[in-house]
Amino acid sequence: MDARWSDWAARLNAIAHNGLLYAQNHFDLERYTAVRQIAVEILEAHTGVEPAVIRDFFQREQGYATPKVEVRGAVFRQGKLLFVKEPEDGLWSLPGGWADVGESPSHAAVREVLEEAGYSTRAAKLLAVYDRNKHPHPAIAHHAYKLFIRCELLSLEPTGKAEAEAGFFGEDAIPALSTMRVTAEQIARLFEHDRHPDWLADLD
Repeated sequence: MDARWSDWAARLNAIAHNGLLYAQNHFDLERYTAVRQIAVEILEAHTGVEPAVIRDFFQREQGYATPKVEVRGAVFRQGKLLFVKEPEDGLWSLPGGWADVGESPSHAAVREVLEEAGYSTRAAKLLAVYDRNKHPHPAIAHHAYKLFIRCELLSLEPTGKAEAEAGFFGEDAIPALSTMRVTAEQIARLFEHDRHPDWLADLD
């Protein structure tokens, strides 16, 4: 699916969602319901997913529609970066996922590293804030920001049970990446940050 179609559908749904949230009369409710239906039809045409499934996904949003936040922990050890193997596609990514409501980005990064790779860390520095739509990820149905946070090891060996296969890889031996989650360009930039610890965070 062309990423532009998912972006257009997500933006239309956000307009519809916020309009339905604040609409004052039934005419506006009808208009915004029609806008949402167009977004559903766009995704149906380009994904083959049943309209009811898409509509249910859109309607789960609560409150004002805003981008989601994805957090990834960047953990370096002797010039190598920690990766985890994603069970969903068998490819590799940095430990991470959607931030949970009620937790800070730094806590989310530390939690994800511990849960997925088994390593205890502390969040040390924000390395990058990326708009997912500005990077070559496969399309998804919502807008998201990606936060890459450097996490420093508190122990050289795992201290917890890992959910996934994990390993440290050098810049010349990067495994096949799960591009739904990270891209080669993002990984290369993180290695640059490791070589230049005085750099400020990247912002799209």
